[in-house]
This record gives sequence, C-alpha cells and structure tokens, in this order.
Amino acid sequence: MGMYLTIASRNLRQGGRRTVLLMLALALVTGLLVFLLALSRGVNVSMTRAATTLSAGHVNVAGFYKATPEDAAPIIQGVAAIKKIAVENTPNLDYALDRHRGWAKVVSETSSVWCGLHGIDVREEKALFETITLAHQDAYVEGGRHAVIGDAQRLSEPDTILLFASQAKRLGVQVGDQLTLRTETLRGQSNTADVTVVAVAEDLGLMSSWAAFLPKQTILKLYGLKPDTSGAVQLYLKDIDEAPAVMAHLREVFADAGYALMDHDPQPFFMKFETVIGQDWTGQKLDLTIWRDEVSFLTWVLTAIDTVSYLLIAILAILIAIGIMNALYIAVRERTQEVGTLRAIGMGRRQVLGMFVLEALLLGLVATTAGATLSAIGALIIDWIAVPIPWPAAQAIFMNDTIRLVVEPAHLAAAIVAFTFVTGISALWPAMRAARLPPITAIHQTE
Repeated sequence: MGMYLTIASRNLRQGGRRTVLLMLALALVTGLLVFLLALSRGVNVSMTRAATTLSAGHVNVAGFYKATPEDAAPIIQGVAAIKKIAVENTPNLDYALDRHRGWAKVVSETSSVWCGLHGIDVREEKALFETITLAHQDAYVEGGRHAVIGDAQRLSEPDTILLFASQAKRLGVQVGDQLTLRTETLRGQSNTADVTVVAVAEDLGLMSSWAAFLPKQTILKLYGLKPDTSGAVQLYLKDIDEAPAVMAHLREVFADAGYALMDHDPQPFFMKFETVIGQDWTGQKLDLTIWRDEVSFLTWVLTAIDTVSYLLIAILAILIAIGIMNALYIAVRERTQEVGTLRAIGMGRRQVLGMFVLEALLLGLVATTAGATLSAIGALIIDWIAVPIPWPAAQAIFMNDTIRLVVEPAHLAAAIVAFTFVTGISALWPAMRAARLPPITAIHQTE
C-alpha cells in the first residue's frame, strides 16, 4: 500500500498545472457545499429560535372550544389541571408556561397593522426576555427622535404591549405611545382596548412581523374570558429532539385522563379553523403539536435553500467529474509506457486500476479537506463578526438581521467523503482503460 501511495503522490506532483486546477476546482465546490450547509443550518437554528420564542414550545398542549358545532375558539378551559398533568408527565422537562392567543388590529394615530397577540405572565417568561433584544429608537422610527429603549418587565403592568421594530416603524410609534386594539370576541361582538407601548424589540425574522406580547389580564379583558382559560401550555424540553416522542406520550396520558383529543395535524393552530368549524362536535378537544408543526408554513424557506443548494452542487459535481475523467484520460495517454513497464515487471490489471483510483482518491481527499476546512473557518468568521443583512425582505426570510452560519462537524465529514467518492468514481473509466493496456503494446507505444 505504501508503494502505491508513493507512486500516486509522485504522479500528482508531476501533474503540475493540471493537478493544481483539479484540486482548486474540488476545493471550491466542497467549500461551497459546506458554506451552503452552514447557511441552511443557520436558517434552521434561527427559525427554531424564533418559533420557540414567539409562538410555540417544544411541545404544545392547545386545543379548541366549540359552544356550537358552527363556531370554534382557540382556547383551552381548565388550564391549571391541564398544565399540571403535562408537567408531571413530561420527561426531561426544562420549564413550562402557558400563553393566551389572540388576533387584533393594532391602531395608532397614523397607521394600523394586524397582529397575533400573545398573553404572557412576566414571571414565567425568563427565557423570552433573555432571547429578545430591545431595539434602539433609530432602528424603528424615522426622524431622529430621542431614544427611549423601554423596559420589557413593565409587561407586568395592565394594558401594556411589547412590539417588534418592523411593527413600531409601520405604526410610527415609540415607547410611551398609546395604541388601540380592535378585535371580535368569541361571542361575535366587537371590542377594543387601549394599551401603552412599554418596549420595542429587534425583529426575529418573518414571524416577529405579526407578533406582539401583552399581559394575560389584557387578553382576558379584551376577549371576555374566564381566568382559568388559556391558548396553549408550552413545554420546553432539555433536548428539543425528544419533542415528537414526548408529544406521542402526552397524547396517551391525556386520553387516559379522559380528555378528548384532535387527530394530530402538523399545521399551526390558525390554519385549523376551517377544519374544526366543519366538524360536528361541541365542547373542548385538546390539540397537541410540536414546535415544527407551528411553523410548518415557513419550512418552504429551508426547502428552497436546500433545493437550490443541492441542485447547484449536483451540477458542479457533474462538471467536476467530467473534468477529472478527462484529466485522467490524458494522464493515461501520457503515461502509457509507464503503465506498460509496470505491467511487464509483474503488476496486474487490478493493481494498475487501483493505482489510478488511489491517485484520484488522494487528489480528492487533499482538495476536499482543504476546501471544507477553509470554508468552515470562513463561515465561523462571518458568523462571529455578524455581517448585517441590509434588505428587510432577506431579513424576514433568513429569520435574522445578520448572516447566521452554523458549521457542524458532520457536514464537514459528509462533504469531504461525498466529493472524495465522486473523484474516485470519476477515475474508474480512465483507470480501467489503463488496466486493459497490453504490456508489450504499451511499452512500444509512443506518446
């Protein structure tokens, strides 16, 4: 084996410019794949962060209440008992909370926006306030007015609201301004509530453009709900990957406890109204979901990134494979007499085949390792310096205002193995041609 490696290394060095160009091409393609995988993973991490901060726990116990078969309200009654059962039967639970849900038109003196309302208890929301970052004045109001950052803890006060930067900019408000919430109660009556902006947070991508946080009491008053109601019990696990198994376990627990359950539908709750309204039942049914279900309408972002990435890489891989085959075919022609000599001193066809394939694998391994390593270092530097995304539309799609890149060792290993394998496969045809050369013919053949 050592002899074959020595011959392969020597031949690669003698390849000169051809070897350098092939290695450069392989390194660039591998580096591009690693960068795109880091981007995809970064969007995934940002999406998870936004979802579990704004609208969902890792596992969610929510549901619908129907006073008549023709209506549907996204609330659960007896939330204290439901939360107690969920907490006691969730393995590896980190913490739990419950939030109210609502939908209202938020009106300022100059504009209005529709927002999803999240009724919270500040005492339960330590993780929320550790995740969001309060925005500076110039980030959301034009005109250079004096900056008042605000205080998210003031959501413990009644009739207050926390907005995100894009909403505050559209509404033209700052901390201390008054807003009016207009909505329809569960009984079909119009209702309003006046609230004060106490904080403005930096955007968390597309989802934050329609999310606002209020005290639970404000939601209860706005919709005329009883104190023992809520929108969803949100369970946060120590390992988010356990969410599907925990959801399946809790479905059995609640069924055994006598609760009626909806069939699992991997969609956000607001996309289930039409289905629920069309069902002939009354009372309450629980709906258990995981965080990914609640943001399923945004998974097209990851799908699009991955599809474009793999399509681009596939095209480049085909071009690289053709280049490798051509380069090695030329190398075989140039080294015909060398092959003949090796065959004449006893090297068999399999050994000749293996020699050329090993040469290609060595070329691929060195080039892909260099490309993957340099790309990973570059991605980590870009992520560390937090390169800003200047376009609001791109910020919404990538769920962040900076380029988020997450490099995983498994992705590096996969990229190196994949393109080294492609290199080896590409070398088979010219290698087999070299192995089939008769020794006498090869020795006497001139270049």
